[in-house]
Amino acid sequence: MTAWPGALVLIGAMDWDRPDWRGRFYPEDLPDDWLLSYYNTQFQAVYLPAARWQAASAEVWAQWLDDTQGGFCFVLEPGAAGAVPPVSPRVVLATPAWAAAHIWWLSEPLDPRALAQRIARQAAVREPLFVFSRDGDLARLEQANNLKQIMGY
Repeated sequence: MTAWPGALVLIGAMDWDRPDWRGRFYPEDLPDDWLLSYYNTQFQAVYLPAARWQAASAEVWAQWLDDTQGGFCFVLEPGAAGAVPPVSPRVVLATPAWAAAHIWWLSEPLDPRALAQRIARQAAVREPLFVFSRDGDLARLEQANNLKQIMGY
C-alpha cells in the first residue's frame, strides 16, 4: 500500500455494538440501527471480528457502508478459509503482515511517546495507522484521539 489517500491516523475500537457504552458513549435512547452512524461521528475506523463480518449479508454490508462517511474504514479480522470480504476501498482484510505494519493496539497504560513515534514513522511513508482498543476503553480512545489532533493528523 503506497500513498494512502485517506487519513493517516484512524482511531476506533473492536466492534461498535458495545452494550457497556450505552449511557456512557451512546445515548440511552439511541436506536440500535443508529449505533454505527453515531460511532462514526467520533471514530474513523472499526475492527470487526471474523464472526461478525462473515455473518453480515450483502445487504447489511451495503447498509454499513451507507451509514458511514466516505473516509471511514472497516478493518476485518481474517476469517475462515474461503471467506471473502466485501469489495470496497473502505474495507481492509487485516492479514498478519498487514496488521503488523498498520495496527496499533491500545493497551493500558497508553504510552503517548511510543504512539507518537509510531504515528510519525507511518506518516513519513504515507502509510495509514489504525489505532484500536480491544476492550473499548473510552478514556484511552480519547487520549489517542487527542494525541492525533495535537500532532495534526
